[in-house]
Amino acid sequence: MTIRFGVSPIAWINDDMPELGGDTPLSKVLGDARDIGFAGIELGGKFPRDPTELRALLDEYGLELIGGWYSSNLLLRSAQDEIAAMADHLALLQLLGCSVFIIAETSNAIHGRRQSPLDQSPRLNRDQWALFGERLTTVAEHVGATGVRLAYHHHLGTVVEGQDELDHFLACTGPSVGLTLDTGHAALGGIDPAAVIRAIPERITHVHCKDVRTATFDALNERRGSFLDGVLDGMFTVPGDGSLDYIAIMQALADIQYSGWVVVEAEQDPAIADPRAFGELGLATLQDAAARAGLRHAA
Repeated sequence: MTIRFGVSPIAWINDDMPELGGDTPLSKVLGDARDIGFAGIELGGKFPRDPTELRALLDEYGLELIGGWYSSNLLLRSAQDEIAAMADHLALLQLLGCSVFIIAETSNAIHGRRQSPLDQSPRLNRDQWALFGERLTTVAEHVGATGVRLAYHHHLGTVVEGQDELDHFLACTGPSVGLTLDTGHAALGGIDPAAVIRAIPERITHVHCKDVRTATFDALNERRGSFLDGVLDGMFTVPGDGSLDYIAIMQALADIQYSGWVVVEAEQDPAIADPRAFGELGLATLQDAAARAGLRHAA
């Protein structure tokens, strides 16, 4: 079992909140990621979408493309319409040699609405779950046929947020639908990330590692703040700077013989939390935890 460590550019440039690092050059992001020691990076809004240009850029910094977020609208359109809409994104991932297609349903999500408190997260009824699961499974089978595995990202402020929603999601989707296990979103959604890893090893396709500041999240909920308010408040941070036990999480990954990417992803205000310094802490924490768990990692 071999893992590789990557990073999300969201610590440097937050595409959901352009005021957070929006003026940071892409060269700064890529240079820092390389110098910290990450092997790969996920897509961000400033990345070129021409495959030749993107490959040349990443090669210049010695980085691989891991994948990139795709927003689906399967509650509003058919699986075939979604497949058509995602065609360019999927083709780019294929051409760059990516193994995962990260996707989340956003048609009714509130995580990008500054005015919407998190207690207004969307919920689906039985019929909606059945329809969503059927459509997502069809999309996942299409993606899988191209050699890329779909990895659904559960997320605060979306239809798959807490344990109940995750259970519904797993029950209504087929085995072609993998999961992007996000440790921070899991913890703040009331999900034990290590327990989920052990419970559904066949679904764990991709791993995002962020840490959490529980007191900050509790205060956010007390004042009925939004997801973006929570980001600004600092409810997320990198592994090693919060309350999560990453040795336990890495041990769970070792127990299921996980092989794949482990990505540091912690959206914070880069003016307060220097992305390079926090990236170094996150990677060092994961490397130490992986070593303790007996997980080998490739360069």
